[in-house]
Amino acid sequence: MTDGPGTDSGKAEFARKQRARNWAIGAVLVALTVLFYALTIVRMGGH
Repeated sequence: MTDGPGTDSGKAEFARKQRARNWAIGAVLVALTVLFYALTIVRMGGH
């Protein structure tokens, strides 16, 4: 037997990779949100 995409271990590996990718995308979105918020505060503070 091989560990192809249709096997249980293949599905588990795919789910693990997808979960890791989702965490990475979430972290990038949070970082961008914080960056834009900080830039807005800095720009508003100058006036």
